[in-house]
Amino acid sequence: MALTSRCRLRGRRIPMETECGKIMSSRSDSGSGEDSLDRLLPPSGPPPRRKSATSLSKTEPPLLRTGTRTIYTAGRPPWYDEHGAQSKEAFVIGLCGGSASGKTTVANKIIEALDVPWVVLLSMDSFYKVLSPEEQALAASNDYNFDHPGAFDFELLVATLRKLKQGKSVKIPVYDFTTHRRQKDWKNVYGASVIIFEGIMSFADKELLQLLDMKIFVDTDSDIRLVRRLRRDITERGRDIEGVIKQYNKFVKPAFEQYIEPTMRLADIVVPRGGGNMVAIDLIVQHVHSQLEERELSVRALLASAQQTQPLPQTLSVLESTPQVRGLHTIIRNKETSRDEFIFYSKRLMRLLIEHALTFLPSQSCVVQTPQGHEYEGRSYNGRGITGVSILRAGETMEPALRAVCKDVRIGKILIQTNLDSGEPELHYLRLPKDISEDHVILMDSTVSTGAAAMMAVRVLLDHEVQEDKIMLVSLLMAELGVHSVAYAFPKVKIITTAVDKSLDDNLHVIPGIGDFGDRYFGTDGSDSWSDEEDQEQPSY
Repeated sequence: MALTSRCRLRGRRIPMETECGKIMSSRSDSGSGEDSLDRLLPPSGPPPRRKSATSLSKTEPPLLRTGTRTIYTAGRPPWYDEHGAQSKEAFVIGLCGGSASGKTTVANKIIEALDVPWVVLLSMDSFYKVLSPEEQALAASNDYNFDHPGAFDFELLVATLRKLKQGKSVKIPVYDFTTHRRQKDWKNVYGASVIIFEGIMSFADKELLQLLDMKIFVDTDSDIRLVRRLRRDITERGRDIEGVIKQYNKFVKPAFEQYIEPTMRLADIVVPRGGGNMVAIDLIVQHVHSQLEERELSVRALLASAQQTQPLPQTLSVLESTPQVRGLHTIIRNKETSRDEFIFYSKRLMRLLIEHALTFLPSQSCVVQTPQGHEYEGRSYNGRGITGVSILRAGETMEPALRAVCKDVRIGKILIQTNLDSGEPELHYLRLPKDISEDHVILMDSTVSTGAAAMMAVRVLLDHEVQEDKIMLVSLLMAELGVHSVAYAFPKVKIITTAVDKSLDDNLHVIPGIGDFGDRYFGTDGSDSWSDEEDQEQPSY
């Protein structure tokens, strides 16, 4: 149906209580060429005073800017069930229309009005085929048809969009329209709740159409599209007016009439006038919100209500409770222990825990020559690499212990917070090393209670193609419920801790527990603060 109106959508208030999410995009080439949402800007002004990092507190939000708008982002809610399996896919919106019809503008307006975290704007222009030398010469003289279906790598496009819809990490090619080549470095994209996919041939492939949950056609007058294309290609791509007009008359206009305009009949919604039609955009946003609400999950509630009657799993390894370990626990669990002593003895316990965890890495026999000229048969690490990933903020305290015993270890970070309204863990930020998929990963956190946040972190690693049996969850203290939750969802993950406490209280705090590890370690007071994971007394369980 066609949606038209001169009315404008009233401004939506964007919540201020959110932490940093991630909105990623690929720049459009067939659209308007406006700035994409791929810059994460820190808040302006002087640095704030140090505050506690408890999960149930309000935050100072970073900003995302696009044009004149400021977007406050939020975290990504669980996209998997209590079994650790993906139970909902990203909602994919397909935007089709002629070259310079305003698809990117419509996409950006939808993103702003949606006000949901982790939106990916994916441009079909990233998937142009690699040109042969002969085709390069044709492109240089404006004689190559970029507006033909054969110009696109649909096989790569479909595979990439399918993985992204399934919640996997993907690599997106970056196409340089000045040189007509793919750049060497591809863009990593991950974590989409909503995918907005735009391109001139978005509806031209049957497999591609099956991946689209909503299909929108942007209908703009041909004269307006020609003016926009002239302005864009001359100012942004360094082309001359004669070349642009030649390419338009020879390829762009005929391709629109033959391949693009006929696909309008496949659209669920036709949007005349592009980004200026705010009534149409408002109706689209309302529908997307209703679809997302139907897909909401409650992972933490399921974990907290589960009856764990089975014995502790075989994948669990608890550091031997020697007099030294018991003594360290006595000190750090004591509420009267000073902060200096808490830090000192926590570090000692972390070092013992990390050393214990390393014994589970694969090794192989090797023979070396001693300085005395004799052979010694020993062991060496049998793997590609070791990466430590800390769940912020408390998990970060374990990084020095890992660095002290693993030379040149790579470090990644994941930020998970509890949503104040739903009580569910949400993914706000991650920074993982490239090519982490082949490494053995030591996932570090101070405490685990229900296991909801730890499960989210493991799911993130699996989405980045880390093998489940190469993940070790390492924590100073765990509750039995957390152990069972992680082991049930991910039976191949090794769980390593110094102690397992029996129960949780009504607020899901580990009992007898260790207190709020982050507050005690960093000297924060637990009030009016931002947070990172499950520090403990008000954790991201």
